[in-house]
Formats: sequence, C-alpha cells, structure tokens
Amino acid sequence: MKEKISESFIQTIYPKILYYGTPVLLLTTLNEDNSTNISPMSSSWALGYSIVLGMSSTSKAYENICRHQECVINLPDSSLWTNVEKIALLTGKKPIPSFKEEMGFQFEKDKFGVSGLTPTLSNLVSPMRIQECPIQMEAKVVDIRSLKQTPSLVAVETEVVHVHVHSDIILRDNYIDPSKWSPLIYNFRHYFGLGEELGKTSRSET
Repeated sequence: MKEKISESFIQTIYPKILYYGTPVLLLTTLNEDNSTNISPMSSSWALGYSIVLGMSSTSKAYENICRHQECVINLPDSSLWTNVEKIALLTGKKPIPSFKEEMGFQFEKDKFGVSGLTPTLSNLVSPMRIQECPIQMEAKVVDIRSLKQTPSLVAVETEVVHVHVHSDIILRDNYIDPSKWSPLIYNFRHYFGLGEELGKTSRSET
C-alpha cells in the first residue's frame, strides 16, 4: 500500500508554467492566401463535441481564426514528437512579435515542409488536415473570449463537425481503442507518451 504523504513533505512553489500534462494538438488554420498554417498547442479541453482551445492573441492561429472561423484539431501520437518539435519555434506571423523573437522564434510559411507532415483535404472546412495524425477533427469557431486575468490570452470555443480517425485505432465502429491510441503528452515542457493501463472508469463502454 502506498504510504500516506506527510504535510511536512508538501511545499509551496511558484512554477513559471503550469503545463501539468496535457495532450499536444496541431491546430491547422487558413492563412489569408488560402494556404494552411500549423500551430502546436497544449492548452485544450473537450466536453461533448465542444473543444476549447487556449492561445495567445498575438499568434498567427488567432489571427487566422478571427478572419476565417474554421480549423482542424489534429492529434499526433507519441511517435510524432520530433515532427512537432521541428516547428515548435516557428511562427507564421510576420513581423514576429517581439517577445517571440526574444525566445528565438523564426518566421516560416511552409510548416508542412519543415515538419515532414502531409496536408490532406478536409470535408467540411477549408484548412487542411494532417494525414499522419491518428485523430483529425474539423471544427467551426463558436466563440472567442479573452481571459480576465491575462487579456493577451484567449479561449476559443469550437464545435467539432467531422471526425477522421486512423482505422487501426478504431474499436467497434464508433469508439477509439484506448489500448492502441497513445496521445503525445506535453508534461512541463517535456514530451511523453502513455504508460501501461492502470484501469478504467465505471462509465467506460469499452
């Protein structure tokens, strides 16, 4: 049995970031010339067919979504972490925001070429999907809200309108097989996959 943690071993700290372990997504949005931009992100949550995305209001993704309110939420698996990292310090925004320039960001229009990922046509929205991502969700933007505490950050509410899934992770037609799906996890700025299964909730249908 796991030993109970004593209060004397719990400390108060002030982390610079709070990316405590969330799935990475690659958001594709439409540029003004109808090409597709890719933005790696790690701030999102889903409820039903609504997915809320967290992003900076200075980003190219935000600029694109304000102009053309469609996107594709592409979920890479853990094998694609090097592809994601190749574009982690690239931006489609020009001029580059000063704070990003200080962080070492560089302008790049062709993120598909740099990342080694493949664009493929979507069914109901204009931005391209990413072929290598096992889950690709076409979505429409429903609402955009600035965060009260940090107005430069925004929460973008989207509605998923079409879902594409690689056949090798599908279970009984309309389920994702959790034993075969291994999302790429962003854990305090480190990339992780999943460990072994520990159990399942009483609500699981698989």
